[in-house]
Amino acid sequence: MFLSPLLQSSSGCISNMKPGNQTHVLEFSLLGFFQDSENQHILFELFLSMFVVTVLGNLLIILAISSDSHLHTPMYFFLSNLSFADVCFTSTTVPKMLVNIQTQSKSISYAGCITQMYFFMVFGGMDTFLLTVMAYDRFVAICHPLHYTVIMNPCLCGLLVLVSWFISLSYSLIQSLLMLWLSFCTNWVIPHFYCELAQVLTLACSDTHVSYILLYVVIGFLGIVPFSGILFSYTRIVSSILRIPSAHGKCKAFSTCASHLSVVSLFYGTGLGVYLSSNSSSWRGMIASVMYTVVTPMLNPFIYSLRNRDIKRALQKVLGRTLCVQ
Repeated sequence: MFLSPLLQSSSGCISNMKPGNQTHVLEFSLLGFFQDSENQHILFELFLSMFVVTVLGNLLIILAISSDSHLHTPMYFFLSNLSFADVCFTSTTVPKMLVNIQTQSKSISYAGCITQMYFFMVFGGMDTFLLTVMAYDRFVAICHPLHYTVIMNPCLCGLLVLVSWFISLSYSLIQSLLMLWLSFCTNWVIPHFYCELAQVLTLACSDTHVSYILLYVVIGFLGIVPFSGILFSYTRIVSSILRIPSAHGKCKAFSTCASHLSVVSLFYGTGLGVYLSSNSSSWRGMIASVMYTVVTPMLNPFIYSLRNRDIKRALQKVLGRTLCVQ
């Protein structure tokens, strides 16, 4: 099977054992927000409302884009994929946290922890790549408007999304398989509300050098390379906008990428907050992670719908049809 449970050996560490031996299934304990025992019901209602808003908001964006033929363009194709990735990204962590708060249980099975890490890495990576692809789309639209339809053809758009999926799935699978080889000592407490890879690696009592090397390489690849691509695209975009003679033309050109720039700033800003708080208190680190994994996906639909007339119009049509049916 893909996910085999780790079993307890007599040495005090957790490792795979033969069927004939005495076994014990390993479970991790997610400490999460249980440190604040007095406000559990408030936390439950807060995260439940944010999760519902995130799912409904992003699903509405997908529905609006798919139902309006005027939005069948590369930019909105990438946006619908981003909304889908955001729904899945939030769904990997928040539902389990809500169940734990409601049942007052901190446990997560070994298989559940590895699965959560896998999908968290997949959809986190997809967010990174899709934001980079969307920056490239805006670069072509503003810097090469006459060749936009030729360059951003359906085949290239589909290929860019498929490559993003392939890289995200491949890395996540390799990292998850490496986790299966690790043995864990008797300390199974994760001071977080989800199975964060770096936190789980600190609990291992076997050699984690390969996992850490892969982690740092991928952090550099997923962080530096996409961000450099976004930075390059917007450097060229700003240069092109400044060459436009009229103020109206500059405003119109900038408005086409303002929503994306806002989402990029929010995504990388909260991601940087998670990185900077990794060595600080667990509470501060969890707050930064909530901003990154919950708040950012929740705000993305509002940013695109409030700043984009086409999305507003499509959403009004979708909501109008729903009200008419009722």
